[in-house]
Amino acid sequence: MKIQANSLGGFTVTFINPYSQMTVKELLETKLLIPRKIRHFLRTKKHLLINQQLVTWQDLVTKGDEISLNFDSDDYPQKRIPFGNPELVECLYQDSHLIVVNKPEGMKTHGNEPNELALLNHVSAFVGQTCYIIHRLDMETSGAIIFAKNPFILPIMNRLLENREIGRNYWALIDGVIENKDTAIQFPIGRHRHDRRKRVVDLNHGQKAITQVKCLKRYRQQLSLVDCSLKTGRTHQIRVHLSYIGHPIIGDPLYCQRTTTQRLMLHAHQLYFKHPLTLETIRVDAKSETFEKGLP
Repeated sequence: MKIQANSLGGFTVTFINPYSQMTVKELLETKLLIPRKIRHFLRTKKHLLINQQLVTWQDLVTKGDEISLNFDSDDYPQKRIPFGNPELVECLYQDSHLIVVNKPEGMKTHGNEPNELALLNHVSAFVGQTCYIIHRLDMETSGAIIFAKNPFILPIMNRLLENREIGRNYWALIDGVIENKDTAIQFPIGRHRHDRRKRVVDLNHGQKAITQVKCLKRYRQQLSLVDCSLKTGRTHQIRVHLSYIGHPIIGDPLYCQRTTTQRLMLHAHQLYFKHPLTLETIRVDAKSETFEKGLP
């Protein structure tokens, strides 16, 4: 599996097909999720090779075949953003297409202004090219987050996220002693009517949201440590759900009145997914000293 610049002003993606036998058309549409416009370019420009041979859309591709996709500058116009500081990046996993880093609390995933530096800019500087956001973490949240290193892999990973095929687990220190060891919180989430920063449970107009919560430890100080697994990905989902059931996250400036720490006690400690180009299971764990120091 590799990606390299080519003479077309773009890049070439080469990998060994991990999927069972299917037509070239099916591979591009259902597995690689290449947009229709790009598929048209590959076909008309003859930029797709199987085992270094030109093929038609109805030819069969089998497991173990070498796939080469040549993209020129018109297929994926290069997007450029200001580079940040690569020394601020803690890399947890990296391959030709993806990078997973450990985001510190207090840093935005992406800037709101064109020249505002955020984690995306620092990761792009670390990689040496513009990267792309697959999912986000709130500024106050720390932990594992994935970035795409090229626009080819981005829609593939977005589809995995939509299909709930990227597992994300968070630790949270919450107010109160949670009664049930395992709880599924299923309340729709919508925007707050009067505060644009906040989200609320909105039973009538909110979007579907599911958070699985497992109690890991109960403390004498009327606190609990829980592990939260996201089944959907709404803004502030864990924070809103835990607050709604009466157990807001300690240190949450928006949803919790009780503050015993210097930070929001929410940390994305693990993520896992099946790599779409190798079918290898990727599992990444992230630590946070500031989160651990905030525990009783």
